[in-house]
Amino acid sequence: MTATSDRENPSAVARLEQAIARIQSPQAENVFTAVFADSARWEAEAADRRAATGRSRGPLDGRIVSVKALFDIAGTVTSSGSAALRRLPPAVEDAEAVRRLRAAGAIVIGKTQMTEFAFSALGTNPHDGTAGNPRDRERVPGGSSSGAVVSVIDGMADIAIGSDTGGSLRIPAALSGAVGFKPTSGFVPTAGAFSLSSSLDTIGPIAANVADCFAADQVLSGEGAPSRLRPAPPGTFRLIVARGRLFHRCEPDVLGAFEAAMERLRSGGLRIEEGSIESALDDVAEIDKIGTFPSIEVGATLRGLGLPGLDGVDPRTRVRIEAGAGILGTDYVRMVRLRQAAIRSFEQLFGNNEVFILPTTPTRAPLLSSVAEDATFHELNGLVLRNPRIANLLDCPSISLPLPLDGLPVGLMLIGRRNADRHLLEIAASVETLLRGHLHTA
Repeated sequence: MTATSDRENPSAVARLEQAIARIQSPQAENVFTAVFADSARWEAEAADRRAATGRSRGPLDGRIVSVKALFDIAGTVTSSGSAALRRLPPAVEDAEAVRRLRAAGAIVIGKTQMTEFAFSALGTNPHDGTAGNPRDRERVPGGSSSGAVVSVIDGMADIAIGSDTGGSLRIPAALSGAVGFKPTSGFVPTAGAFSLSSSLDTIGPIAANVADCFAADQVLSGEGAPSRLRPAPPGTFRLIVARGRLFHRCEPDVLGAFEAAMERLRSGGLRIEEGSIESALDDVAEIDKIGTFPSIEVGATLRGLGLPGLDGVDPRTRVRIEAGAGILGTDYVRMVRLRQAAIRSFEQLFGNNEVFILPTTPTRAPLLSSVAEDATFHELNGLVLRNPRIANLLDCPSISLPLPLDGLPVGLMLIGRRNADRHLLEIAASVETLLRGHLHTA
């Protein structure tokens, strides 16, 4: 191998050392809660040996991956962003998702900061500190997979693995300018991951592009032989703009970026139609009148971990858990049944070759100083959750793509039909190609 090709294709060891140097820089404060430098170096050396002998384990072999602090890593405490869980015993074994990553040759570099119990969407954490938005350190990064998105954008990891219960992958991707993918529930095992909501939890990737999200999802979902992502040809699918209440309170810059993207996609040959999911939103509203699944189900998780009470829990988190504790068991069963009916109804709204499209969040990343007061925090937290959480409640795959825009990032969200994850990623790759073409010519 020549010196030129060495520079063009640096070894896993060389790339890892660059990542570790970035993690150790002042800009990386509060991004990681644990760094596994020694084991990562061993994994990088093993990946380089496989590459030298043509024994690659697939597209993740030698890629640097960070994992959210709610995943079990053998020998470490799974604190899940909470001081109240730091006294738990260390995990005995890796979470199933982490085992699959290691088996695929991924280099697990460390655990990333998150919001407490993954129970808020702005990315703040009074226990572990808050990582500033990588585009503007004075702003929130988005959450709950907050350190995850910063690790990718700031070059500390190629891919980050997080969870998404109401938008926790797609919100930070939208507010910080990355790609975040949430699969259909059940495709990726959640064993060994702290559960905010056993009904809604999903596990997925944040990355710089759709192809990396696809490669990570193949590994996480346990697909056999890896395959290449082939973008869906224009004309083979339709994008349905989900007009209605999910566009309410959108900032002018968010709406402007969205409409400009629609024009760009139309000029690229994509079929875009106006539509509505208002009937599905009515179904979700009926559930919300009773309660929310995370506020109820996280209490069961904490009790199962032996937490005697909520002492030491951030008051902003605590108030939401206490609200769930007052829900009757009969009302919870009603919520489950209403959700099952809503999922069935939503599947009938669109076909396999259609996806809904809308802004990921109605706002761009707010200033950290603007969420210092509890009332504003809860208002903005609910606002950024509003659009993404629909895919969780209706159990659909969903992805957020960054839109071309000067200044703060804006996210474009696609919602696909339940269990049609591969097709959604193929459509997302086609959309991404056209959007990135705009970025390159801007």
